[in-house]
Amino acid sequence: MRLRQAVLVAAELELVASALKSALGLGEPFRDPGVGEFGLTNAVFALGDCFLEVISPARPDTAAGRYLARHDGGGGYMAIFDLTDLEAARVRAEQSGVRIVWQIDLPDISGTHLHPADMRGAIVSLDRSRPYGSWRWGGPQWTGRTGSGAPGRLAGITVAVGDPLAVATRWAHVLGVPLSGGRRPELRLDDAQVHFVAAEDERGEGLVEIAIEDSPQLRRLGQAIELGGVRLRSVEAA
Repeated sequence: MRLRQAVLVAAELELVASALKSALGLGEPFRDPGVGEFGLTNAVFALGDCFLEVISPARPDTAAGRYLARHDGGGGYMAIFDLTDLEAARVRAEQSGVRIVWQIDLPDISGTHLHPADMRGAIVSLDRSRPYGSWRWGGPQWTGRTGSGAPGRLAGITVAVGDPLAVATRWAHVLGVPLSGGRRPELRLDDAQVHFVAAEDERGEGLVEIAIEDSPQLRRLGQAIELGGVRLRSVEAA
């Protein structure tokens, strides 16, 4: 169970993508025409064997556009997990009453987007790469094969919600991972953590922080920076 991709939503795609590229020393992004299905444009950056994506609405009345309107601007939007036992996770989601808003099964990857109103805090996507470690969503060079991007990797995310313990309990059950942390709930994945904190109101709900490990560029900028409505925090390898 790994955190493979974190997604930001922005009204100005190129502005945020350029700032992200500069802050983390990223390479050129992959532009996925497939997101047009959702009325979006995007930029996907490889960070080690993890990914950071920026999306932006390309037409009216999209889920991303409604998110921007509710939150008075951009921010963290989606977390994509790569897990080997996808079928079991899909069953747990269904048994918990979590709606699936999109699902696909391809020879090299499967994806399952869960309704954010049921999961709270962010869109959660349950994915399975084949071979494990490849990542079609990162572009042709990652389709059916593994690789490496800019120095660094995703080490964790922080999600702000109205009821952190209740939301963390649901995420833990659906993902099939242990829950710990008491008043500050935490999920421990194979190589990352998901933290939950209290949001002041609905406008403050969302993915508010991304922890990035071993990024020399981010370390030079300082311990943490604000970018695209989220906090990027530098952490050292354990």
